[in-house]
Amino acid sequence: MRLNSYDDFTPLKEVVLGSADGYRDRLRDMSFDMFISDNLSGARGYYPSISTWRDSEERRGRNSPHRLAMKERFLDELIEDVEGIAAHLTALGVTVYRPRPPEPDLTRVATPAFEAAVTPPLNVRDNTLVLGDEIIETPPTLRDRYFETQFLKPVFLDYFRQGARWTTMPRPMMTDRSFDPANVANAAPNIEVPVEPVDSPYDVGLEPMIDGANCLRLGRDLIVNVSNANHDLAHDWLERHLDGRFRVHRMEKLTQSHIDSVVVALRPGTLLLRNPGVLDYLPEALRGWDTIVPPPPGIDDYPQYENGDPIPASPYIDLNVLSVDENTVMVNDACKTLVGTLEEHGFTVVPVRHRHRRLFGGGFHCFTLDTVRTGGAEDYLT
Repeated sequence: MRLNSYDDFTPLKEVVLGSADGYRDRLRDMSFDMFISDNLSGARGYYPSISTWRDSEERRGRNSPHRLAMKERFLDELIEDVEGIAAHLTALGVTVYRPRPPEPDLTRVATPAFEAAVTPPLNVRDNTLVLGDEIIETPPTLRDRYFETQFLKPVFLDYFRQGARWTTMPRPMMTDRSFDPANVANAAPNIEVPVEPVDSPYDVGLEPMIDGANCLRLGRDLIVNVSNANHDLAHDWLERHLDGRFRVHRMEKLTQSHIDSVVVALRPGTLLLRNPGVLDYLPEALRGWDTIVPPPPGIDDYPQYENGDPIPASPYIDLNVLSVDENTVMVNDACKTLVGTLEEHGFTVVPVRHRHRRLFGGGFHCFTLDTVRTGGAEDYLT
C-alpha cells in the first residue's frame, strides 16, 4: 500500500516494528542509568543507554558476572516479547515490516564532530515522523542514535518507490555546544547532556533536535511538545516545512521530551491521560474531549526484581498503547488496571506480553511506526 498515516487511531494496515536483536551484541556496553521525567508528577523511569556519556557507580559495575547474567536474561525476554508483538499484529491483519539489524561488528560510528556507540533500531517511533504521505526523519537528540534510520532505509525506499515523499530534517553537528545548556538540570534520556561542554572546531551553536515521539498527530493538526531550545528550533522547522498542509501547534513543556505515555488520542473525541492536569497543556480545542484517566498501576502490574537489580521508578510506561482501530487497543497484559479501565469505556483490549518495559523505556507505541492507516487529513479540532 501507499504511505498514508495521519493519526494514531484509524484502522491500522501497515506498521514498522522495531528489533531488539542488536542489543544482544552490545550487551557489555549496556547500562540502565538513564531516566525519563515529566513535569506533572516528577515520575521517572529507566531507559537503556549503550554510550559512556554518563559515568556512574551503576555503569562501572555493569560487567560483573551477576550483572551480565541479569542483562542476558532481560534481553532474551525482551527479544521474545518483541517477536510476540509481531505475531499479534499479524494475527490482527496488520502487515508488519522490520528494520535491518546492525551487523554484530558494527559497534561504533563517527562523524567529523563526534564518535559514538550504535543503538539498535528498537524504538523506531523516535527518529521518524510520518505525516500523511511523507516520511520525515527527525534530527536525533542522542549521538548513539544518529544513524538509526539507516536501518529502516529498505522500508522507506519501498514507500518512496510507491510515491511517498521522503524528507530528512537538518542533521545536527551534535558538538557539545549544539545542546541547550538548560538540559543539564533534568534532561530526559533521549536528550544528550554535556555537563562540561568542550569547544569544537565544528561548533555552530544550538541546533534543531527533536524526536517524533514529542508529537501528537491528529489528521491535519500536529501538536509538538517543546521543552528546550533544540525542540524550539525543530518546531519552527516543522511549522515552515508543513505550512499549507498541516497546522502545527506548540505545546510548552508537558514533559521533557516524549508525550506518548502521557496523552494518547484513542479515537476522535477521546483522550487517554496520565492525569487530569495534562489538559492544561493541550490546545484549547482538545480540552473538551472526553478523557480516560486510569488509576495508577499497582505493584503487581510489574515484575519485581531481586536485590542488586535495577529498580525503575515510573509506572506509567503502559499508557504507551497502540491502537489498532478506534475501538481496539493493544495493551500490556500485565497492566490489569489499564485493561479494566479501557474495557469499562467500551474498548476491545488486545493483551500482549511485554515484561521489561520499565527497564527498556519503550511500550507498544514506542516500538512501532505506523505507515498506513485508513484516516486522512481530517479536521478534528474545529
